[in-house]
Amino acid sequence: MNSPKPFRLSILGMAISTCLAQQSAFAQNQPLTASEAAESDVEIIEVTSRQRSENIQNVPIAITAFGQQEIEDLGLERAADFISLTPNMTIVEAQNAGTSFITVRGLSQVRNGESPVAISVDGVLQISPNQFNVDLFDIAQIEVLKGPQGALYGRNAIGGAINITTVMPSDDPMAYVEFDAGNGGLLAMTAAYGGALSDNFFYRLTASTKTFDGLIDNVFLDTPVDFQDDNNIRGRFVWEMSDTFTADLRLSYGDTEGGSLNYVYQPLFGINDASDTSVKIEANNLGINEREIQSASLKFDWQLPGVTASLIAANDNVEEYFSGDQFPYTRNPSATSPFGPNVLDGVQTQYLDTSANSLEFRLTSTDEGPFRWIAGAYMLQTDRYISSATGLDLGLGIGKVTTAPLTTSAISPTLTFLADDNDNQASALFAQVNFDLNEDTEITFAGRYDKDEREQTNRAPVEFDVNSGEVRSKTFSKFQPKVSLSYTGFDNISLYGTYAVGFRSGGFNQSGVGVAASNVGLDGVSDVYEAEETDNLEVGLKAFFPAIKSRLNVSIFDSTIDNQHYYVFVGAVGAQVLVNIDEVELRGGEIEFGTTLFENLSINASAGITDSEITAYQLEPSTIGNKAPYVPDYTFNLGVQYTMELGSDWVSQWRLDWERRGEQYWDPLNSTARQELDLLSARIGFFNNDNLSVSLWAKNLTDEEYNAEWVLGGFAHPAAPRSYGVEVRWDFF
Repeated sequence: MNSPKPFRLSILGMAISTCLAQQSAFAQNQPLTASEAAESDVEIIEVTSRQRSENIQNVPIAITAFGQQEIEDLGLERAADFISLTPNMTIVEAQNAGTSFITVRGLSQVRNGESPVAISVDGVLQISPNQFNVDLFDIAQIEVLKGPQGALYGRNAIGGAINITTVMPSDDPMAYVEFDAGNGGLLAMTAAYGGALSDNFFYRLTASTKTFDGLIDNVFLDTPVDFQDDNNIRGRFVWEMSDTFTADLRLSYGDTEGGSLNYVYQPLFGINDASDTSVKIEANNLGINEREIQSASLKFDWQLPGVTASLIAANDNVEEYFSGDQFPYTRNPSATSPFGPNVLDGVQTQYLDTSANSLEFRLTSTDEGPFRWIAGAYMLQTDRYISSATGLDLGLGIGKVTTAPLTTSAISPTLTFLADDNDNQASALFAQVNFDLNEDTEITFAGRYDKDEREQTNRAPVEFDVNSGEVRSKTFSKFQPKVSLSYTGFDNISLYGTYAVGFRSGGFNQSGVGVAASNVGLDGVSDVYEAEETDNLEVGLKAFFPAIKSRLNVSIFDSTIDNQHYYVFVGAVGAQVLVNIDEVELRGGEIEFGTTLFENLSINASAGITDSEITAYQLEPSTIGNKAPYVPDYTFNLGVQYTMELGSDWVSQWRLDWERRGEQYWDPLNSTARQELDLLSARIGFFNNDNLSVSLWAKNLTDEEYNAEWVLGGFAHPAAPRSYGVEVRWDFF
């Protein structure tokens, strides 16, 4: 049933009036004394969300930021760690290492689709969502921007942007090593070394390695399925060629191997409930995931009179393979098989190979006067090969299917095979102008024109697809305007209003999935899914109260989404299909609060609410009035940190964080909801002035059992149970 808009807004107002939220503010690099920690809480982070350094409290964007010290205090090691602390934002980690689904303000990521947020590392946009879910180490700052940011960040910033900045090399010598051990056989090490090779050449080398046996059991194979081995290395080199010219080179490599496709099929046991965790994993095949990521970027900054010219060139390569049991994800032979007793089911594999080259040129005015501007151009060339296959389960394991089917394999002969080459050419022009109407009022105009030229070639052999060799092409383009008005005339209070258009490019499903879906009764699925667009209105308030060492930020938004991307699983061919929900309306807001009490006790809280409604959906008209998939009703976070001096040489920090997620549906039919979810994490740290730190940590402290993901039809993926461990770090300088 459709709810009247005024009623929804009144509910929003009630939620905002009763909830509090966090705003991160730590920015120091070393452990603090109790008194120093109290002083640091009133410092304000400088962010680069608008491609120049600005006070976070003056930027007319809803931003949650984490400085280097807070990253260490919170133990932020994965994307899920900081996303869980960001209001109106969630992430699902399921299926395999490279598969993660971000939802922000009701805009969601789906399998084989592009992220609703633009993700940049050291100013370089990532080209594949499979790059995102990696270990975080040696990070200086994380900024999470909400609302459409396409004017500066491009087509994938329909819901926001995430800026990750690694620690910059300097002439100060540095070295540290960090060890981590925990339950599930966790052993990890991170090390960094850097300094100066000359007066104007600086470097920083970092590496991490991790082994994890796993905590989620396959009850049939009697072995954990969420195991992972992960190795990463990164080098960053800065050459100050002159007083006006700087080169910044970043190289990185990552290799991951772990478990995958750890699903259970509830209907075999008479269950179809997103909150039910009673069914355990019992596939007869152990899923395997392999991922390799290579990245290189080179940035030049040239200081000219009144302007900085920047050129950024980048190359990225992502290769990923995963395999596992196919529907019904159970032991074989099995009396519970839907095909009858002692009948074998199947296996499935997917292979992904993506390479991309990008180039961005940007001019930024350096004048701090009333008129400031940015202008630039962006080009991206991407090659993406993807194949999906199913095979016959002979009880001998899974043959590795990549670019060609294994029809004669004695292990698991290929039954279905879909494969496509995708060639994408993207280009964009963008500009932003900031103008101070007076001392207290700023107006900002920004715009970006994106053009995406996409071509797909069917690479499946003709015996698997009669349309083998078919070439499809389509161009998606959009001008994304943005206008903001901000007012800072009140003491330590700023007000802003923003209108922005967001755009996420359309694309192609794998060749033949439309026919395959129709053959199993799913009509209306096209081989092409359309671009997603949104109109967003937002108003906000940012307040800073130095006398009581507190800050309060509030934002309210109203968005309409056209052609929202949604994922449908076609189990018969192991295909993952994207479709469009014609129109979705989203209304909500966030509130963030942080304060310091008694000079050594800090409290941070965050809350977000999103009221979503499907207002048009041709494939499923009965869903009109339902909630949009993947969107929790609300998120809430509360963090308490106590700092205490232990003599002259030691400082201790005690921290407890509570996360609560509201009810969440996974499909437009709203067939079943995962109920409210509460998660606790804790961390106790001891810091020595001689650069030694020891921390005890725990995640999901109460061992909450819940499903990380639920797919229409009753496919459930269990979430990680309680984990805990100890971390030791030694800074040599």
